[in-house]
Amino acid sequence: MSTQSPELQAALEAAKQAAEIARNLYRSNLEVRIKVDKSPVTEADFRCESAIRKILTDQFPNYGFWGEETGCQDRNTENLWLVDPIDGTKAFVREYPMFSTQIALLRRGQIVLGVSSAPIYGELAYAERGSGAFLNGQPLVVSDIQTLGLATMSSGNLKSLAASAQWSKYGALVTQVDRIRGYGDFLHYHLLAAGKVDAVIESDVSILDIAALVAIVTEAGGQFTELNGKPISLGSKSVLATNGLLHDLILAALN
Repeated sequence: MSTQSPELQAALEAAKQAAEIARNLYRSNLEVRIKVDKSPVTEADFRCESAIRKILTDQFPNYGFWGEETGCQDRNTENLWLVDPIDGTKAFVREYPMFSTQIALLRRGQIVLGVSSAPIYGELAYAERGSGAFLNGQPLVVSDIQTLGLATMSSGNLKSLAASAQWSKYGALVTQVDRIRGYGDFLHYHLLAAGKVDAVIESDVSILDIAALVAIVTEAGGQFTELNGKPISLGSKSVLATNGLLHDLILAALN
């Protein structure tokens, strides 16, 4: 395992603090409020984000911070933390373990590190540019599957895709792959980076949901773009993530 930068150390410390808060509040029947975008939020979301913000801003006071619950003061700063304190609040509320804390660092428009912490599920993945990706301390490497007929594909957030012109092409793609699953949220990206699935398709996402996972999948040797093949940006809403070998094949099938 390579030497971790002070930034990655801080992100891991922040994720550890958030994990402790989430564990303590999990299954405690918290009040659920509905935000303007119709997504749920609880005390856990705010407390986790507050703890993360304090650690990161205390150690890096000149960096920007964009949190799911408290927003972003300055997107144009050279270094910008991207944080979703509880990605999967619906899972948290309904008491199943498919939620995580996502922390990434954007430097001059490039994602340079990511931490994906799923405390109840029991997985901590992280990556830093040029230093590889790790899951629970073990190195991550994507699969070497090169054909659709041997590929396992996981899909999530398909509601908006179902309303798009790509839906029939997605349906045709499903018939070409070996297996189709819907692991969802952090999990299918962890599985992709570990070489256990070969492609992930999602729609209706936010950069805060996926930024850390971009770093992890990429450092494991994979490829991560929007469904149309464009690079991931702050405005991205869809994902095609693959082992890299399948990327052009799936893009061609969808577009």
